[in-house]
Amino acid sequence: MKTQKEPWRKKSYQKATYDLKLFVVDQIQNDQISVNFASKKYDVPRTTISYWIKKYSTLVQQNTGMSKTMRLKNLRKK
Repeated sequence: MKTQKEPWRKKSYQKATYDLKLFVVDQIQNDQISVNFASKKYDVPRTTISYWIKKYSTLVQQNTGMSKTMRLKNLRKK
């Protein structure tokens, strides 16, 4: 029977601040960094970052009042 030196433990993360979440989402949406790189750099799981993107990108759209299709139409006009 194999014995393990250290028992399996779930990795714990520090709680991220609201400013950090918005900063990471902004960098990813502006194609400055990738989700994988942000995950490694800020020590946050990729799934958590994907959740932030989904959550905060809709928040920004609600504040600007412009949907993705409207933004695409405006960009195509320009």
